[in-house]
Amino acid sequence: MNETELKNVIEATLLAAGRPVTNSQLLELFEERERPTPEALQAALVTLQTEYENRGIELKEVASGWRIQIKERCAATVSRLWQERPSRYSRALLETLALIAYRQPITRSEIEEIRGVAVSSTIMRTLQERNWIRVLGHREVPGRPEILGTTKEFLDYFSLKSLDQLPTLAELRDVENVGVQLELATGETPAPEESTATSEVVSEESTSAAEEEAEDQDDTVQAAPADDSSTMVASSEHELAAVREPEE
Repeated sequence: MNETELKNVIEATLLAAGRPVTNSQLLELFEERERPTPEALQAALVTLQTEYENRGIELKEVASGWRIQIKERCAATVSRLWQERPSRYSRALLETLALIAYRQPITRSEIEEIRGVAVSSTIMRTLQERNWIRVLGHREVPGRPEILGTTKEFLDYFSLKSLDQLPTLAELRDVENVGVQLELATGETPAPEESTATSEVVSEESTSAAEEEAEDQDDTVQAAPADDSSTMVASSEHELAAVREPEE
């Protein structure tokens, strides 16, 4: 099988699947006598990525595999295809999610200590229903609190291959200064001191549950519809941009 035919099969498979597909799953599609080598498959994927550079779609590798998705610059226009009102997430929810992503493994009480307010059950239920967080275990202290971490679905939703691609705290500051969207294509693993500084990501303005509730109502961000993650994932990068450090 030549490279052109291989690219056509890959492209058709990813469009038909409607979900990320791994290299192994792509290789299993072929009969043994015509199965490409892993190197040939990877080369075809890279070629497709290059060919999509000037188009409205892109080939993206996320935690669960490869998928074809629309580019961020087209997301706002394409989203008009969906009539239902998109989900809206409060700043409090995004701050909680950011703490779990950057400080995992972390317990609910540790999140509350950093934020200075209680984490509502609604926030935790929403994160679990979206399958963005999971219980990694229990801390061996009185009460054995749950230890929380993120999932592959979290990485997929935000177009990340691994946690190493999370934007650094410096990049989050840049978003506020220049008003651009986060660049999630590459990123360095946050150093220990950066992870410790994550407590600065959250706003210290909320000093009571009543203030947090008001914040939930007045400061929300728009997300892509839950059922359209295979094509609308690029727009979800807007949500991480809403979580940034307060000005000192």
